[in-house]
Amino acid sequence: MSTTESTAVAGETTLTSVNPANGEVIATHPIADQQAVNAAVDRARGAATTWGALTYAERKKYLLRWASRLVAKSEELCDLIHAENGKPRDDAFLELLLTLEHIAWAAKNAEKVLKPRKVSPGALMSNFGAYLEQRPLGVIGVIGPWNYPIFTPNGSIAYALAAGNTVVYKPSEYSTSIGNFYTKAFAEANPELPDGVFVTVNGYGETGAALVRSDIDKIAFTGSAATGKKIMAAAADRLTPVLLECGGKDAVIVAADADIKAAADAVAYGATMNSGQTCAGVERVYVDASIRDEFVAEVKKILSDVHPGSDDKAAYGPMTMPSQIDIVRRHIEDALKNGGTAVLGGPESIKGPYIEPVVLVDVDENSAAVREETFGPTLTIRSVRSVDEAVALANDSTYSLGSTVFSRKHGLEIARRLEAGATSVNAVLGFAAISALPFGGGRDSGIGRIHGAPGMLEFTAAHSIAVQRFQIPGIALLSYARTESTMKLLRRVVPLLHGRNK
Repeated sequence: MSTTESTAVAGETTLTSVNPANGEVIATHPIADQQAVNAAVDRARGAATTWGALTYAERKKYLLRWASRLVAKSEELCDLIHAENGKPRDDAFLELLLTLEHIAWAAKNAEKVLKPRKVSPGALMSNFGAYLEQRPLGVIGVIGPWNYPIFTPNGSIAYALAAGNTVVYKPSEYSTSIGNFYTKAFAEANPELPDGVFVTVNGYGETGAALVRSDIDKIAFTGSAATGKKIMAAAADRLTPVLLECGGKDAVIVAADADIKAAADAVAYGATMNSGQTCAGVERVYVDASIRDEFVAEVKKILSDVHPGSDDKAAYGPMTMPSQIDIVRRHIEDALKNGGTAVLGGPESIKGPYIEPVVLVDVDENSAAVREETFGPTLTIRSVRSVDEAVALANDSTYSLGSTVFSRKHGLEIARRLEAGATSVNAVLGFAAISALPFGGGRDSGIGRIHGAPGMLEFTAAHSIAVQRFQIPGIALLSYARTESTMKLLRRVVPLLHGRNK
């Protein structure tokens, strides 16, 4: 995600939330300093004993109540997301829907994923019982993004809560009101719970840094790779584990046997939805040369009728973070300067907080528009001679988050060759809507996973228990009473167990 946290003005004590479309003030929030962050963490620590001691069924009940509360307040929440984030209300509702799906999955599957289980002790330790338990870590710090202000942080928050942790959440300074609404709904749905199970601290980058320095047991962050590296370095002082989702430069491969119209429709949407402010959205397209012209024409046709705005007819909204506009402009200009051609839009597409769709073809692979995350409603399209070339170009990136393949016959085969955390075949972003599938990447895209069983396990610590059920007469391995006859027996047994592999 191509975002960086803003810095508070010296002496500033409140954060002002504004509408990105018109600058109107939505609300003000007190900025949490180190002392306030520590106090919030202490409250969460105090509540962790109670919350962690609940049964999975009890936590499930509280989480599903929260989901129902969000549904009951959905109109108000979607209006707030439209006002503070800028996306259309329909897109806000879809984000809420995905959030609810993940809350429900975490609540209903936590016991299945995390319940204690018996494992085989092996022949050597057959007189032992072996058990594996997953324990909650304690207090989880979450620093969320603004582009999907409830869906993305929810991938950490709901799963951490379902696993028995308490959470201290710092929403982005660009979506603070949304973050507080989301958190308040949990408390409203569950008034009998102790204060501190799920709390919010508000502020700019300094508040996030204070949360990283505080007495938390893990930090989950979504944002830029540069900020993620700083968080990881700061967390190292206390050896605090990190979960980092740092964006992508996601590629789409359109093979010669693809359904061209379906691929074009998905690419057009994946590149421009949410103003292109999607970490796993479409940024690069590699299309077989035999269908290149038809594909480009279809993408252009679709996007020619797609326009941003804040009215009910707008396909997507304004750029949420003003500084991102300059990055989009720089990438477009650099692409054109280095041999690329704009078949739709160009620098003139940037109109205040709104950016019309921009389609660039034949862009140099070393240009910023191809190498760096643009995070705007633009895409680059390049023709390739083969799937092998497309795969090589798609994998040639410092990011490895999401990817997409369009092919009628070879989609799964091609997907397995891509170096990405997730791949959707013949659709965009399918993996994000399937709660059981983990989401995350490597390289500059981050560390760890959210969603699914792997995402649940991120917020637990494995506890191994070995119970000696009986002693084997005359055989003592872990004792100074071990005899020479025992060692002679072992020297005969080991070749039988491990020495006959060919």
